[in-house]
Amino acid sequence: MCGIVGFVGHRADQEEVLQKMMAAIAHRGPDGQGSYIDENAALGHRRLSIIDIEGGRQPMLNEDGNYIIVFNGEIYNFQELREELLAAGHTFQSHCDTEVLLHGYEEWGKEMLERLRGMFAFAIWNKREKSLFCARDHFGIKPLYYYQNAQTGTLLFGSEIKSFLPHPDFVKEFNPAQLELYLSYQYSAGENTFFKGVKKLMPAHWLEYRDGKLTTQRYWTPTFSPDHSRSLEEWENDISAAMAESVEAHKIADVEVGSFLSSGVDSSYIAALAHVDKTFTVGFADKKYDETEFARTFSKEIGVKNDAYCVTPEEYWANLGNIQYFMDEPLADAASAALFFVNKEAAKHVKVCLSGEGADEFFGGYNTYKEPFMASWYNRVPLPLRRAIGAVAGLMPPVRGINFLVRRGAPLEERYIGNTNLMGERRKKQLLRNYTGSVKPTDLSKVYMQQVSGQDDVAQMQFCDLNLWMVGDILLKADKMSMANSLELRVPFLDRRVFDLACRIPTECKVNAAQTKIAMRGAAEKLIPSRTAEKKKLGFPVPVRAWLRDEKYADIVRQEFVSPQAQQFFNTKALLKMLDQHIAGKRDNWRQIWCVFMFLIWYKEYFVKR
Repeated sequence: MCGIVGFVGHRADQEEVLQKMMAAIAHRGPDGQGSYIDENAALGHRRLSIIDIEGGRQPMLNEDGNYIIVFNGEIYNFQELREELLAAGHTFQSHCDTEVLLHGYEEWGKEMLERLRGMFAFAIWNKREKSLFCARDHFGIKPLYYYQNAQTGTLLFGSEIKSFLPHPDFVKEFNPAQLELYLSYQYSAGENTFFKGVKKLMPAHWLEYRDGKLTTQRYWTPTFSPDHSRSLEEWENDISAAMAESVEAHKIADVEVGSFLSSGVDSSYIAALAHVDKTFTVGFADKKYDETEFARTFSKEIGVKNDAYCVTPEEYWANLGNIQYFMDEPLADAASAALFFVNKEAAKHVKVCLSGEGADEFFGGYNTYKEPFMASWYNRVPLPLRRAIGAVAGLMPPVRGINFLVRRGAPLEERYIGNTNLMGERRKKQLLRNYTGSVKPTDLSKVYMQQVSGQDDVAQMQFCDLNLWMVGDILLKADKMSMANSLELRVPFLDRRVFDLACRIPTECKVNAAQTKIAMRGAAEKLIPSRTAEKKKLGFPVPVRAWLRDEKYADIVRQEFVSPQAQQFFNTKALLKMLDQHIAGKRDNWRQIWCVFMFLIWYKEYFVKR
């Protein structure tokens, strides 16, 4: 696991600029660094040594020095591919997966991407043709950003946006259009970012830069093809076999591997399959938000040592600025800070940890997936009438019954943007000083919903979440919080072979009105206790709702809500009213408050302090 940076475009000070770019992401690779520079390009690499510790240094060149690669990630089938390439006549100087990518690109070109099993973001410079080829893994586990200066022609790329800041051709400019999307999604959704001109290379996409022209293209799309011929028990057995194999593949390393452990089925199942020596948990003093006791008990049952860390409110709040800085873009998921602390604790003991991300999207784990099976009678109400009821309900305080009427007031493809839909246009118009409404949240989600329009509601929601929520929230915080602490995080659920199975499991074996992840829980129950396999999802919960009713912490938020940056973007009276309503217990506004607060903290880090 590493960090990569680079740029295409000649500069007299290439070495100095590249060194500064690498220094900005030193946390991603504290074990060493390397660089390649010619008159047209510069590539840099920060290394966290996991496999072939002595022989895997980067940038890496092929035999004639024409292809140069920098790579972040792990290729779990690299040994199989290495054998194919040896048979094809390639020679290897190391035993690492990086060299497999290098020779694989020589042998198969872009088609190599279809053969890869793993998490990756890499860049390959073709010195002779003066072209750059970059790619990101199938599910977006590893990040890759890029930026092109239209005036100078310089192209920048890197694992983190902050690596662009030292480059003289990078113009740091805020992108206001992203703020309106963020207030609905609670993360920076889609390919654009909060920095004008900076884009994310989306999952399963490649990028090519040649003769000043930049091209991106999707090389793989997840598809759901349900097979109704198999029984639930057969699916459970298949999941058991697939997950056991995936976990073993994800344990390949020349360093010790640990496992994260919350109280839920996903991480518990991974920890039980992995047979590692240590599990890591984070909790809080408030027992409603503390999973450490459960983790200790479960770890003892599977014969593993558990390291549980209790986060104090003081250190949680004191680290919010630092966390948003590492995140690159604002993220309002309160669990991201908990993830920061569990990574920090784990990094004291191991270099690699397994985690349970992806199970919900693959196997149907979110409660919102139950909705098509709940109160299905309401769907018989004529759509025009449901629209009218939903419009009236949207004017009322957002409580459970009201939210149901709002959601059911429109067809799925018109309203579903993912697992979280935080603020509607009416609320955003009240809060923002310069609301435009030019970009609606559904402008992003409809693109994905239309691709699976013939499938059932659950499959449509899963596909949308795979492309938006999982990438923009779940995997963003997993990568950024682990790398902030120089820890490699591996996610065995997010494996191509596991998906090849999950995509064939029919909806009735995933979710119904009473239960989520039906087949996966059944598979887990063959290995772990029923009370764990059936436990309600928590996932390192954080007591933010309660903290925001404590004047000590409410005052911190209040100060930000009247700050110059808040006045620049928001109607501060509306912000303070939202906060006061929450403190008084009149409305549960904590998620909306936190969303705005996290944006302001992030903005201060990147546009006020720096």
